[in-house]
Amino acid sequence: MDENEYIFMKFKRYNYKKKNDQEMFEHSHNFMQLMLSRRSIRDFSSKAIPDIVIKNILKTAISSPSGANKQPWSFVVVNSKGLKKKIRIAAEQEEKKFYEKRATDEWLKDLNKFETNWEKPFLEEAPALIIVFRQSYDNSGSKKRKNYYVNESVGIASGFLLAAIQNAGLVCLTHTPSPMGFLEKILERPKNEKAYLLIPIGFPKKDAQVPVLDKKPYNESVKVL
Repeated sequence: MDENEYIFMKFKRYNYKKKNDQEMFEHSHNFMQLMLSRRSIRDFSSKAIPDIVIKNILKTAISSPSGANKQPWSFVVVNSKGLKKKIRIAAEQEEKKFYEKRATDEWLKDLNKFETNWEKPFLEEAPALIIVFRQSYDNSGSKKRKNYYVNESVGIASGFLLAAIQNAGLVCLTHTPSPMGFLEKILERPKNEKAYLLIPIGFPKKDAQVPVLDKKPYNESVKVL
């Protein structure tokens, strides 16, 4: 096929199911309440997650929109205790450098209220880890092909993922040790992939605690013109 020849997308009618005003309010309110209850958890139970639940959560994430439908992401689920241990060791090495050398005094001051440190036991305690990778280019064919709006697309997919985790009745933590190149090595990912998020997922321990946080008021975050 000529390189200049265009392949046109097939289209079908969108099956839109209309809701009345009351239904829209109820659905939006219920989802809002669900997401308002979401918290980052660092204390996990060892209870296993059914495989089908993980699969449904990831199917939700990969349904996300992306630039030119390039879907520039991949998700790796780690259940293996051996791999989780390797990931924890490597993550803690980077976190120790961060807390002792890389972080500014201002950054450490902002983190102090959360009482976190370089030790990350949740990476082994959680029953599963989901690692999100961003694909800087597509190498699935005979040559490299450009991906578009990669960070934006992977960010949206990660939002879908977090909402799906919450909807399933599970908890998680968005963990971002920096740099995260160790994940690409441990999990033997292709060269076009870079780690984007490391997400422990599971059930909270019975005595799990979360900090009391204040969110910005609606009028401070939103402007209607």
